[in-house]
Amino acid sequence: MSLRRAAFAIPGDLSTPTGGYIYERRLLEGLWAQGRDVTHIRLGTSFPDPTDADMADAIAQLAALEPDRAVILDGFISATLDTRALAALPLPTVAVVHHPLALESGLDAERRDRLYRVERDNLVHIDHVVVPSPNTARTLTASYGVAADRITIARPGTDRPTRPRAPATPPLILSVGIQHPRKGHDTLLRALARLTHLDWTAVIAGKAYDPAHAALLDRLLDETGLRDRVRIAGYVADAALAELYATATVFALATRYEGYGLVFDEALAHGLPIVSCATGAVPETVPAEAGQLVPPDDAAAFATALAALLTDDALRARTAAAAARAGTRLPGWDDTAATVGAVLETL
Repeated sequence: MSLRRAAFAIPGDLSTPTGGYIYERRLLEGLWAQGRDVTHIRLGTSFPDPTDADMADAIAQLAALEPDRAVILDGFISATLDTRALAALPLPTVAVVHHPLALESGLDAERRDRLYRVERDNLVHIDHVVVPSPNTARTLTASYGVAADRITIARPGTDRPTRPRAPATPPLILSVGIQHPRKGHDTLLRALARLTHLDWTAVIAGKAYDPAHAALLDRLLDETGLRDRVRIAGYVADAALAELYATATVFALATRYEGYGLVFDEALAHGLPIVSCATGAVPETVPAEAGQLVPPDDAAAFATALAALLTDDALRARTAAAAARAGTRLPGWDDTAATVGAVLETL
């Protein structure tokens, strides 16, 4: 049986180290591994705030596709492409929506409203939507008018660890996420400032995606007196990141919102207890017995949860065992690609 041909339109550099790009790169590779003819269309880097040139280029590349291909659109593209051009595409469309753009942190009211309206209007013209979590699916149905039967949940895959656990002394608190307001590293630093009476070190690994926020985090190191105990590592290559996971004692991400959060699955696969926030898809991604979730932007509650895991050996052992059990049940990236491949065949 011949497999449906497709194209995958993604803005910018596919190797960018964010959860969304990792998801789409591994999905594209998985579709290729099926033997499927999938063209990678690289669009301009300005999305989701496209320049006139990048918008015109995107419309031209999509309009030039053969009509027997389905086109998969990255969420930045499906949310911000010119609505009339999207409606005029003569081929089936699939949007990969990690989370609606209007839910991003740090937006002013006018920009939030504009992003919401354009994405809502565009999703009317999308044949099917792929999301990473039930939370995102519910949000699109409740707030964007996308019928449930037009949505498929394709949970991200997880690679199994190859390094044995070797927790560091003193305990290492690991946080992984780009330096962006949504990831809440500023809340984490304020929480850690409340725990200086305990023995620990911490590493925040993630690209300086938002320069202003990265500068804030650097200032907070001095304001909180944590510069000697916390390392903001920036982008960390895969091998070094695997070493950090292997030597960590606790995984901590004070996120303000997640449409999924690949790093939680990575932490579970490494058997790490998790401290994070009860927001977005996090409660569905992190099993209750594998971590402690507190309200977003609550440094005091975050500190209390961290302290419990650092000081109570029995609690930490139980939580780590639960995380490891959950990690063994996680899907692989071939499962993610199989789910999306099935969507393509039904269009």
